[in-house]
Amino acid sequence: MQFEEEKNSLIVNEVAPTFVNSEFIVASPNTEYSEEYITSQYSYRTTKVIKSDSGGIVAIPKEDTFVFKTERKVPKTGVMLVGWAGCNGSTVTAGVIANRLGLTWQTKEKLCQADYLGSITQSATVRLGLNECGESVYVPFSQMLPLVSPNEIVIGGWDINRCNLADAMRRSQVLDYDLQRQLVKHMQPLMPLPSIYDKNFIAANQADRADNLIAGTRQQQLDELRRNIRAFKADNKLDKVIVLWTANTERFAEIVEGVNDSAANLLAAIARHKLSDEIEISPSSVFAVASILEGCSYINGSPQNTFVPGVVELAEQHNVFICGDDFKSGQTKMKSVLVDFLVSAGIKPVAIVSYNHLGNNDGKNLSAP
Repeated sequence: MQFEEEKNSLIVNEVAPTFVNSEFIVASPNTEYSEEYITSQYSYRTTKVIKSDSGGIVAIPKEDTFVFKTERKVPKTGVMLVGWAGCNGSTVTAGVIANRLGLTWQTKEKLCQADYLGSITQSATVRLGLNECGESVYVPFSQMLPLVSPNEIVIGGWDINRCNLADAMRRSQVLDYDLQRQLVKHMQPLMPLPSIYDKNFIAANQADRADNLIAGTRQQQLDELRRNIRAFKADNKLDKVIVLWTANTERFAEIVEGVNDSAANLLAAIARHKLSDEIEISPSSVFAVASILEGCSYINGSPQNTFVPGVVELAEQHNVFICGDDFKSGQTKMKSVLVDFLVSAGIKPVAIVSYNHLGNNDGKNLSAP
């Protein structure tokens, strides 16, 4: 009886969480608001441990202060995808358009509605604190800071295959037919810009797709990419452009002294490049250089060494963000987790066989000798 009373008491005292979908401000001496910026000061505290002269241990508290400045005006943003007509590019473009238009479509089982479920920024919530009643208050992740809405992103890009995005969507076979049918008229006018194809970096079995190419030397290709970025930004009246590599995985480039080991050497090697030499300048590195020189952040979505020392140094010189070494949000990540679990349990997997829909052409590329 006493246990039942205690159990009921616990239930009575439970408080339900509160969800608030609105902007909020932080009232703190460490946070300042102006018309243009949110400026916050953050103290990062750690403890350094050293040995004393007597052989003992001394713990020394350490504090580093960081100042973060965030623009309050959300910039009109465009994303240029390298490999736009591939599975990833066509699917993400279709997803954004479907959400922007609020499309619904019928499957064999049910009526579906476009949404961003699964997106950390668009569907996750963050516990902000407690209200006066002791209830946990949660806000959408997207309200934590001024963020671009994915529905407002302008999408463009390059591809070695001359295929409009509607045909690319059909070829990918990812989306339900009823959704594809509604998207065709919106995606058919979207055509990728010519891209760079180099058989020294991706498999020769991709040659049958390569019919939309930028010809010339590496310098001419670099100049064309920069023109593309500038035109995309101007034509769409954008404040910011992000370049994202979602094309085939390249082989690793060797780090060659005098070629890609420094920013100056990389730019000089690109300038003197002929199609028959300097093969250690990969197409992805050329895209990264073009993006950096145009002041655009660059994201690498393939497991390759795009960011050779020369690219990293160039990004530092121009104060441009570069990041990424592979997309790991699907089955690849799941397999990594499962393998770690199985090995920890004393079970050694011999082989893993799976079907990676969005990476099938990449699998074809990697399967070549």
